[in-house]
Amino acid sequence: MARDKVILAYSGGLDTSVAVKWINETYGLDVIAYTCDLGQGQDIQAIREKALRTGAVEAIAEDVRNLFVDYFAFPSLMAGALYEGKYPLATALGRPLIAQLMVRVAREHGAVAVAHGCTGKGNDQVRFDVTFQTLAPDLKIIAPVREWKWTRTQEVEYAAKHNIEVEATKKSIFSTDQNLWGRSIEAGILEDPWVEPPPETFQWTVDPRNAPDEPEEVEIGFERGRPISLNGVDMDGTTLIETLNKIAGKHGVGRIDHVENRLVGIKSREIYEAPAAVVLHEAHREIEFLTLAKNAMRFKTLVSQEYSDLIYNGLWFSALHQDLMAFVVSNQQYVSGVARVKLYKGHVMIVGRKSEHSLYRHELATYEEGDQYDSSAAQGFIKIHGLSQTTQAKHQMLKGPGGGRLELPSIIPPSPGAK
Repeated sequence: MARDKVILAYSGGLDTSVAVKWINETYGLDVIAYTCDLGQGQDIQAIREKALRTGAVEAIAEDVRNLFVDYFAFPSLMAGALYEGKYPLATALGRPLIAQLMVRVAREHGAVAVAHGCTGKGNDQVRFDVTFQTLAPDLKIIAPVREWKWTRTQEVEYAAKHNIEVEATKKSIFSTDQNLWGRSIEAGILEDPWVEPPPETFQWTVDPRNAPDEPEEVEIGFERGRPISLNGVDMDGTTLIETLNKIAGKHGVGRIDHVENRLVGIKSREIYEAPAAVVLHEAHREIEFLTLAKNAMRFKTLVSQEYSDLIYNGLWFSALHQDLMAFVVSNQQYVSGVARVKLYKGHVMIVGRKSEHSLYRHELATYEEGDQYDSSAAQGFIKIHGLSQTTQAKHQMLKGPGGGRLELPSIIPPSPGAK
């Protein structure tokens, strides 16, 4: 009699390799391993073959880099999504896509459950579980690492007992995850926020102190908020990000050191490498400064924060996300142009920008010949602009105690040592 099936998010590492046999024994389910390429730099076909050797009845490997860039990474860029103003959300963006694809595979193979290798302490368990619950509430969710509470030594012993192929028996000093949009590094010595990350933390970026002594300029073209070209050459999103990761990483650009607030209620020190994402966010923002009206820019900052929280908290498939993206698409319709960026020893400097939709008008901004700004209107504007404040001062504040003097608010504390 055929057994029921479970779709396991399979990375090829110790946890998920051991999970194949453990799920067989504990739940009596046949495991179909699912692996997808988000640009993490692994041979997914080799991982697929390993899953079969480990005991999976079937293994699926897909290249979904373009899907990830077009429908997850670039929309987040358009929205200006930087969690707590720093993290480009690389891992957080990848999880809902993986979970969505696993649900599709589960339907195709008539599976009754889905499984992942997340711990019970991180954010990824939330992103997977909430997506599964939203898209396929009938599927059982199995999280072996969260359930078994084994030490790594116990996992290695279990693997040896069952002849499970594992490449490493010693835990790496860091816990890492990566895709095209960025690389995250945590644990080990990094858990002390006072300690500078050691050199071995980084793989995509050189030490800025050892970066080239000559700066390098790149030109990034945007259309409706999406990057479309690099140095005048049209590129698909995957190629553009891969190319920019190498260029910016060579100059030490893209290192992020962040003590962030996890959804599960703890603070965590995280190190990120995201060369392309950092440069693209800076360049995109500059085209927005050129093409968005003031009130649209101000409101967009509120949307950006809400959007980044939504991604971080695993709510990608919410109705609110659809509502926010509708605003973003409308907001970005004139965000087209080219940003010229200088990369130098870990720094990103905007040195030029242009757009056919620019709201910066030379004839209004210039102090030279050709000035079309009507300065004669300024005096009346200033009176109207300050009318509320001057009226209140005249009829309230200047009639107050102390002879009607307007002074600094008493709530402002003096500087230490001030007399």
